[in-house]
Amino acid sequence: MKVGLFFGSFNPVHVGHTVLANYMAEYTDLDEVWFVVSPHNPLKEKSTLLSGHQRLHIVNLAIEGHPKLKVNNIEFSLSQPSYTINTLVHLKEKYPQKEFVLIMGADNLQTFHKWKNHEEILKRHQLYIYPRPGYSEGLYAGNPQVLMTKAPLMEISSTFIRQAIKDKKNVSSFVPQTVWHYLKEMHFYER
Repeated sequence: MKVGLFFGSFNPVHVGHTVLANYMAEYTDLDEVWFVVSPHNPLKEKSTLLSGHQRLHIVNLAIEGHPKLKVNNIEFSLSQPSYTINTLVHLKEKYPQKEFVLIMGADNLQTFHKWKNHEEILKRHQLYIYPRPGYSEGLYAGNPQVLMTKAPLMEISSTFIRQAIKDKKNVSSFVPQTVWHYLKEMHFYER
């Protein structure tokens, strides 16, 4: 089984995330896409995040009814901050029969060479890249381990969602309805 790993803080998850994950599950050779919720991305300030368990719950709400989309909390049991190489080693130990592929935006590909053990990641795993305006394969053009997909361009960010909620804007079209109702009920991101 070939599994795409979609890493992120998902603070909060939005339709851009679910559209990309669904595209990868339906229009590539992936059997499933796993949302790997990161408790603490080393490039993000931890204090700006909802608790890991709240974000995990929100992703579960977002993917209800999508049998090829799953959520994984493996990084919750690993040391923080989370490094992709460590997570990949643990996933391969836990699921030796699965082939893992990393899903990332073309913007992240530009800084991939700065990731911890990036050469080892690229040697053992393919990267499925979704387009971002103004970004290309860069250093990885022609690399057989890097697949540029034709996923739809999604110009929505979690930062935009959080700010809009704080500004009392209706963002119900930008997040799955189950997520929107939960965010409103819990008053998340209002301050």
